[in-house]
Amino acid sequence: MKRWREAECKRVHDPFYAGDGRKVAVNPVEIDGKCIRVLGPIIVGGGPSGLAVAACLKKKGIPCVVLERANCVASLWQLKAYDRLRLHLPKKFCQLPLMPFPSWFPTYPTKQQFVAYLEAYAREFGIRPRFDEAVVAAEYDAVVGFWRVEEGGREYMCRWLVVATGENAEAVVPGFDGAGDFKRPILHTSLYKSGDAFRGKRVLVVGCGNSGMEVCLDLCHHGAHPTIVVRDSVSFVIHLCACNLRRLQVHILPREMLCRSTFGLSMWLLRWLPVRAVDRLLLLAARLLLGDTAKLGLPRPQLGPLELKLRSGKTPVLDVGTLEKIKSGAIKVRPAIKKLMEHGAEFTDGRSEGFDAVVLATGYKSNVPYWLKRNRCMLSL
Repeated sequence: MKRWREAECKRVHDPFYAGDGRKVAVNPVEIDGKCIRVLGPIIVGGGPSGLAVAACLKKKGIPCVVLERANCVASLWQLKAYDRLRLHLPKKFCQLPLMPFPSWFPTYPTKQQFVAYLEAYAREFGIRPRFDEAVVAAEYDAVVGFWRVEEGGREYMCRWLVVATGENAEAVVPGFDGAGDFKRPILHTSLYKSGDAFRGKRVLVVGCGNSGMEVCLDLCHHGAHPTIVVRDSVSFVIHLCACNLRRLQVHILPREMLCRSTFGLSMWLLRWLPVRAVDRLLLLAARLLLGDTAKLGLPRPQLGPLELKLRSGKTPVLDVGTLEKIKSGAIKVRPAIKKLMEHGAEFTDGRSEGFDAVVLATGYKSNVPYWLKRNRCMLSL
């Protein structure tokens, strides 16, 4: 009886419960000057992960606040993704909890469809992120037992912090010898929208991941002349050391095998076989369907695609037609850049060529280490 009374007493002072014991959603923010106390968790990031966490919390009746530095949900998709982008995985593997994709969506939804789905998801669950609020610092205060989250000139205080900013918050822009001498545009894929602006031009695409391969394909479709750089030389790795990244060869797999998505087939095989056995099967199928990519200047890593993903996080490239363009000569393949020149580039194999623009498909990195001061009591997605 004593323990029951203690629990009942605690509930009286718990803002998540009504007087009759029912759990209720209350206004999650109390404002006191520049200090804002949040009764529930703070979620940093209004992308797919942040929206999913917010929806699940709301389903349980737990209030939360979503802080988003941009002016929209899924800002990476809306503001930094190229127009031809589609989901690389089938929609059933990418839908958020509690709300599937519309049945009429294609297997691989477009950028516009995915954004529309995320906006509808936010409306469905009443998620209203606080836009244009970039977190500059977050630290756990052990004295008061709260997180202190700084945003501009204000400070939020909360008991729980969820980091949902993802691994693609900041563009990685490596340095190159002679970059200051190059007189033509150099842009990251976060600024690339369509190949229409490069029609008839010679474009050097740096990076052979999914973005680099798809940008080359998009450039071909718009009448440009792309050349892709395979970043597997020691010189380029040295350039990226300053960014704490390691860019080596990547595996190229067909997007679908045996009338099934490669990802779905891999997940099914992993239920019965070890990772290395699945890797051998994937590489055998890829060799039969795509041929020997090393002959095209795209050597494969020694580790299999799934093992490489587990060890380094490097995702295999799912080919959607770029390899055929490489085989036909519409897309050229070159080794790492030795230096940029006034109107072109010199490569590590000694060749020099002229280019009208350089597109950096060099990926992104997390910005969490810059603003998160401590990681106690934090949930990171």
